[in-house]
Amino acid sequence: MKKQKVIVFLPAYNEEQSIGEVIRRIPRFFHPCVDVKVLVIDDGSTDHTAAVAKEAGADYIYQMPENRGLGAAVRQGLQECLRIGADIGVMIDADNEYPAEQIPDLLAPIFAGEADYTMGSRFLGTIRGMKWHRRLGNYFFTFLQSLLLRKWIYDGQSGMRAFSRQAMEHAEIIHDYNYAQVLTLNLVRKGFRVKEVPIRYQVRTTGQSFIKFRAYVTAVLPAIWKEMRRPVKKVAIDKSAHRLPNVAEKQCS
Repeated sequence: MKKQKVIVFLPAYNEEQSIGEVIRRIPRFFHPCVDVKVLVIDDGSTDHTAAVAKEAGADYIYQMPENRGLGAAVRQGLQECLRIGADIGVMIDADNEYPAEQIPDLLAPIFAGEADYTMGSRFLGTIRGMKWHRRLGNYFFTFLQSLLLRKWIYDGQSGMRAFSRQAMEHAEIIHDYNYAQVLTLNLVRKGFRVKEVPIRYQVRTTGQSFIKFRAYVTAVLPAIWKEMRRPVKKVAIDKSAHRLPNVAEKQCS
């Protein structure tokens, strides 16, 4: 079989202090049939995010002309993955809170044909050090997603996710501020299979989060309402599109 091209993309805004370490921690050679490349979506940074990313080994850098928001950056990342020819896209935050070395774990259900969309779950793994207001906000929005989808989700705000090519092609993010809730609602309603993978979480030690609770609530709740009112069509999913052979076989071209 041909190698699966995996593009790991990092939406980043003023993350010069952390993005280099995240890129260096990304596993590149964990399976003979997987080719990993790194893409950075620089969301109008005013620091040296792009230069640090390039020095750390990013293969592609897309610089947005101005800061548009996390939702817009993730949308652009998915589009760039498709343009570059990715079979699978992996998104990971550039703030070093998420374990880049666990990307193979995130990909495993897609390679096994068990899922089309995976999310790294801190609440199934470790959440030590997460601030109480962030934890409460996560509980609230995750519970809301679970109610709307009638499917239990543990970590609806995770900044570490993987997408099959079909999931990337059909993913819609309807607002620029954020992506987390509307993206999952959109994909699951279209029939894509979601699976959560336990991950280790560490609190950021550099920079600061640009997500503010009040702005998050006022922007995200209307977007959830809008997404749930939109009609969507079920997608005919190719469940074996990314299935890998046994590592022992090593039959790749």
